[in-house]
Amino acid sequence: MNWNAVVAVVMPSIVKIETPSGHGTGFLCFYNEGRTICGIATAHHVIGHAEKWQEPIRMTNLDTGSSVLLKEPERVIWSDENKDSAVILHDLGNFQLPQEPISLIPTETQLPIGAEVGWLGYPAIAEYTLCFFSGNVSARWSFRNAYLIDGVAINGISGGPVIYSPDATGENVQIVGAISAYRANRATGETLPGLSIAQDVAHFQASLSHVRTLEEAEHQRAASNQAPSEADAASTPEQAPTEPLPGA
Repeated sequence: MNWNAVVAVVMPSIVKIETPSGHGTGFLCFYNEGRTICGIATAHHVIGHAEKWQEPIRMTNLDTGSSVLLKEPERVIWSDENKDSAVILHDLGNFQLPQEPISLIPTETQLPIGAEVGWLGYPAIAEYTLCFFSGNVSARWSFRNAYLIDGVAINGISGGPVIYSPDATGENVQIVGAISAYRANRATGETLPGLSIAQDVAHFQASLSHVRTLEEAEHQRAASNQAPSEADAASTPEQAPTEPLPGA
């Protein structure tokens, strides 16, 4: 796999997430219909402490140099601690992000064992440098909606997108999950290579569906308010024509 073309497609969608207690990685996962609100996906543990204590969260797109500082009233976070997944919703404002988010793989689609995947993030050892990693799917943890991946994940990578592409062009790239943790092998008492854990997109897809449902409900409510029922129209008395206002 030639990952260079794939990374070039995904890179503009990735953001660095900073809180008073540390940093992690996130990525654009959706817009609302009017593109006034965006959703940034990440791992729950990246923002969990800041959300609990109502601390500010800064997100920076180093590809564009754009940054936004979100105080607690300026954001809504949909989080699932058990799946270590979260979506940060906020007004887009002047935050510069790509016109279209990278597609999330359908929830019902599971990658086969051995599939090659990549992931990106801002590791603590190079916290202002977006780094790429790759490996293969070792197993599927259905009980946790997660994948075990033969590859390394360093502190700061958490929340970064796990990407898959059936070809090397990057045109069909999909996000299959987000990095959650790295489990080193300490069975012998010393630290040996282990496995990365990547949560799948189930929580992100559910959040996107919820936003669409709310928007559809809002459209229906607005339509019902604008269009009177036949009964209301029949009971409305006919009004006499009025003279135009002076100067009209």
